[in-house]
Amino acid sequence: MIKGIHHVSMKCNTEEEINKVKDFYISVLGLKIVREWPDGFMIYTGNGYIEIFTNADGEHRLGSIRHFALLTDDVDMLAEKVKNAGYELIVEPNDKVIKSVPEYPIRMAFCIGPLGEQIEFFYER
Repeated sequence: MIKGIHHVSMKCNTEEEINKVKDFYISVLGLKIVREWPDGFMIYTGNGYIEIFTNADGEHRLGSIRHFALLTDDVDMLAEKVKNAGYELIVEPNDKVIKSVPEYPIRMAFCIGPLGEQIEFFYER
């Protein structure tokens, strides 16, 4: 029986990328490393993990998974922190109502992370 998504995994190719990942997820977004091993570490998001492999030779390419969303109570604050840290917002904070049954009001923004990953900041209204 599936209980949820445990983690999203990414791979760093260089020491510079590892440092950028740590700066972005730890310093900018305020998340914490909860587990480390010789070839990687895990960052806790509040209800799952981002797993970072640091053993090089990874590929950076956008595949069938387009983005991952981080649930937040303050999309605007995170978007501002990301911009102030020099990262690109590709969708500014905005409100939407997803025309589902029932309708689903949200606030969201998207940025590009340190490895080229698309990250959505998502608030359920």
